[in-house]
Amino acid sequence: MVVTATEFKTNFGKYLDMLLSEDIFITRNGKTIAKVVNPNVSAVDTISGLLEGKLPDNFDAKSLREERLGKYEIND
Repeated sequence: MVVTATEFKTNFGKYLDMLLSEDIFITRNGKTIAKVVNPNVSAVDTISGLLEGKLPDNFDAKSLREERLGKYEIND
C-alpha cells in the first residue's frame, strides 16, 4: 500500500493494523521516503514469495550463496 506521510500520521493506528497483511510505502511530494514492514515476516520469505515461479526448477540457493561468497574470499 502507498500512502502520503500526512495520511500515515493522521491514521497511524489504522496503518499499524494493516502491517499484519502488507507493507506500507510512505510518500512525500510524490517520492517514496519510507517502507514500513511487519517485523515478524522474514525478508527471505518475502523475497521468496516474490520470486516464486520466476526461478528455474534447478535453482539452489545454498550453492548460489557459496558461489557469491567465494568471490569475496581473501587469499593471503
